[in-house]
Amino acid sequence: MTIAVGERIPEASVSIYKDGIQFVSAREVLGEGKVVLFAVPGAFTPTCSNKHLPGYIQHIEDFRTRGVKVACLSVNDPFVMEAWGKERGIPDDMALLADGNATFTRALGLELDGTKNGMGIRAKRFAMHIVDGVVKVLNVEAPGEFKVSSAEAMLEAVEA
Repeated sequence: MTIAVGERIPEASVSIYKDGIQFVSAREVLGEGKVVLFAVPGAFTPTCSNKHLPGYIQHIEDFRTRGVKVACLSVNDPFVMEAWGKERGIPDDMALLADGNATFTRALGLELDGTKNGMGIRAKRFAMHIVDGVVKVLNVEAPGEFKVSSAEAMLEAVEA
């Protein structure tokens, strides 16, 4: 079942790469203050690398001035997420969350079965605004779309 607006984000582990692999609680990373979490089906994939992530990098200062932290989630390992972040020049305060086994993604109910394309289980392309651990806005893209989870769409949602 997909998480809904008004629900608390589930307890699950994600990993980050910081002086090696570190497993952290999703609630620890996303549960305090204002956060926009956006998810991509895969690091280094065309739309994710050329549109989705760059939009958030371009607008990071707009989120900062609104007091909103930004985090990116993908069903990749932390080494891939770290390499992608370095290659794309992400800001130091943008968290890259690796969900290698799709544990958190499944707990959200936002997994995508990409096995027919040789990609296994991935995260759907989505973005959510979370305030103190509670989902305030949830925008899930239709298959093949890139509109409602963009940085611009989430800036509008945060202002509303």
